Amino acid sequence: MKCPFCGHDETKVVDSRVSESQDAIRRRRECLVCEQRFTTYERVEDMPLMVIKKDGHREPFDRSKLLRGLTAATVKRDVSPEQLQQLIDDVEADLHDTFRYEISAKQLGDLVLEHLKALDRVAYVRFASVYKEFKDLDEFTRELKGLK
Repeated sequence: MKCPFCGHDETKVVDSRVSESQDAIRRRRECLVCEQRFTTYERVEDMPLMVIKKDGHREPFDRSKLLRGLTAATVKRDVSPEQLQQLIDDVEADLHDTFRYEISAKQLGDLVLEHLKALDRVAYVRFASVYKEFKDLDEFTRELKGLK
């Protein structure tokens, strides 16, 4: 494993444990040169999840793309990066548990919103405002009323 700090390719595993979602092995590693520590996750490679976009084309589910959207929605909120990773893990687990390997972008967005609502309601509204593409204040107000 290459060190993300110095690029050296020799590291040692300091700690290993099953992730909270129990679908990965979390490993704390230490570089043998610069002695910096970092975390890696080892996951089973299975059928890729595919997202069907509005125009009908399919693209692979991208954790980092979803993480960027969630990070933008949670700016200046009390939500940790670990909570966002867990949310994404939970979404993926929901899809795998139902043996769904293709999902429409709308269904995926709704699933993410469902999990986000339980985590942080302000982040939910922020994410929904981009995802649902509100056209006017009335649509936005209806969404807020639905939260109550």
